Amino acid sequence: MRLFSSSPSSSSPKPNFTLFSPSQNPNKFTFKTVHPFKTRLPTPSLLSLIPPCSSKIYSSSTVLNKEADQEGSVEAEQDTFKKVLVVRRPVKDVSREDDESEDVEAEGDDDALKSSRIDAGLEEFAKKMPMFEPERVESGGSLGKPLTVNLDLALYKARVLARKYRYEEAETILEKCIYYWPEDGRSYVTLGKILSKQSKMAEARAVYERGCQATQGENPYIWQCWAVLENKMGNIRRARELFDAATVADKRHIAAWHGWAVLELKQGNVKKARHLLAKGLKFCSGNEYIYQTLALLEARASRYEQARYLFRQATKCNPKSCASWLAWAQLEVQQENNRAARLLFEKAVQASPKNRFAWHVWGVFEANIGNIDKGRKLLKIGHALNPRDPVLLQSLALLEYKHSTANLARVLFRRASELDPRHQPVWIAWGWMEWKEGNISTARELYQRALSIDSTTESAARCLQAWGVLEQRAGNLSAARRLFRSSLNINSQSYVTWMTWAALEEDQGNSVRAEEIRNLYFQQRTEVVDDASWVMGFLDCIDPALDSIKRLLNLDQDPSNKAQEPLKDAGVNETSAQEPLVSSSSGQNDGFDIENESGLDLDAFIEDKLLLDPSKLDILMENPGSFTPKRIKSPRRVWRSQKRTTMTLPQTSI
Repeated sequence: MRLFSSSPSSSSPKPNFTLFSPSQNPNKFTFKTVHPFKTRLPTPSLLSLIPPCSSKIYSSSTVLNKEADQEGSVEAEQDTFKKVLVVRRPVKDVSREDDESEDVEAEGDDDALKSSRIDAGLEEFAKKMPMFEPERVESGGSLGKPLTVNLDLALYKARVLARKYRYEEAETILEKCIYYWPEDGRSYVTLGKILSKQSKMAEARAVYERGCQATQGENPYIWQCWAVLENKMGNIRRARELFDAATVADKRHIAAWHGWAVLELKQGNVKKARHLLAKGLKFCSGNEYIYQTLALLEARASRYEQARYLFRQATKCNPKSCASWLAWAQLEVQQENNRAARLLFEKAVQASPKNRFAWHVWGVFEANIGNIDKGRKLLKIGHALNPRDPVLLQSLALLEYKHSTANLARVLFRRASELDPRHQPVWIAWGWMEWKEGNISTARELYQRALSIDSTTESAARCLQAWGVLEQRAGNLSAARRLFRSSLNINSQSYVTWMTWAALEEDQGNSVRAEEIRNLYFQQRTEVVDDASWVMGFLDCIDPALDSIKRLLNLDQDPSNKAQEPLKDAGVNETSAQEPLVSSSSGQNDGFDIENESGLDLDAFIEDKLLLDPSKLDILMENPGSFTPKRIKSPRRVWRSQKRTTMTLPQTSI
């Protein structure tokens, strides 16, 4: 194809374009297109800009006829049209010292195409633009991140370390999990719970807040755990907002509905709690915890048949729910249906053989009805299965103090306090025993040790009340008044504290002041009174430590029956509190129906299910580390080939 020759031919087609003068920019000239698909030829004035070597090359080319020239022109137009539609990547490095003659020789028509498609300003801008390299981005995004299976292994290891009270190592592992998998909510939940156990509430709150931001508020478990934390800290309004956020994130999250309902029950909003529980049943269908809480509400309202029906529904939803069986057993204990209660306790331990609550509550029940040996045996079995639980040792110490010696009780109290130094009820019960033994200074030290752990809890309120009785009996009336007032500042609904303070004033001859204190109690009390265990969830309702202290300190009185009978002598109640609550049950079931009412062979059960020798319980009490509970294997069988060898996969250590 011939672009132009040294001497223009008269037969060549007339150029239909105009050329701007190159004097405007000597290094650049721009074509103004008149027809989009015609070959543009430069004017003769442009020939002066072309180097001499270019004219020699063109002058030596073969002269074609008119038809061949027209065919070449059509081909050039088609080739130019195709090149215009091609999107080309910008060149990263372009040399500024290109020779003009080499450009014409090497690129040919591309030079004209560039000039018509993009001006010099756009070229300079394109040179500065970074080039997209997907290979480099992909390789950098996955570099150094472990496999997802390591997350499950790390979470399991952290939970095991937390159960062994190795909190620092567990926190280190969880922080690495958050670093590698910030979108997974399990790491935040586990870390927050570990920090809460150490009373690091502010740090736990920061972890939950960071988790909600990382998951963009779509993880209901983090919202729910955060709400429980705020509820423990006394921020009721904030807890309600967080429970609401959890239900918005996932309306099928049953723990949020149930936790919110329990919060409203503790605040006395029974109607609101029933509404929340109904929503939980609506969105989550049948759930044992919802049925159980509704049953506790019915029992609190003295509608026992409805309560039994709801308990039956709860156990149908999950026959392995130890909480439902125990709550039902407590209802029968309150109704003095001892035979039915014992059968339900047996169901509870069969559903969860290593559950510490089941063994503890059953043991206390047997001791209260006069079966001291069986109660002691049940508590020892629970301790052998849960050697790190201080509550079982505490109850066993109280039992030994009542029916054995104070020295043996002291040994058990000391072991319990070493297992968990931050468990307040252990120190309170130990202080109560020392007070009964006449060791007033030791009792004061133990009470002070309990308050140094946390002075804002329900246990602290009970500790202050017991300490106030101690000072009253010692003759320090001003100190006793201050202690009673401090206890009521924590829990203003305690009937026992109000009546004990009123009895103190009346004993001192201040009848008017005593009547004022009684009137204050009736004026400020709400529907939810102190020690109404039916209002709480299962874990609150059967907290073993608190129940033991309530029995010993006579805190489980019914305010409605004794409101008109103030305590004349606080010391009489304290002395009589150590007597076990012997039931006068006739052994009837009162409508209790259960398919299998055959008694449980306890010795055969623990030997078969737990590989525990009943004759060696006393040895295990002295050496709790010598026994390892049997692991209960899952009934699911996994098929494995006989010829298959184990393959070890490389894993990145976290």
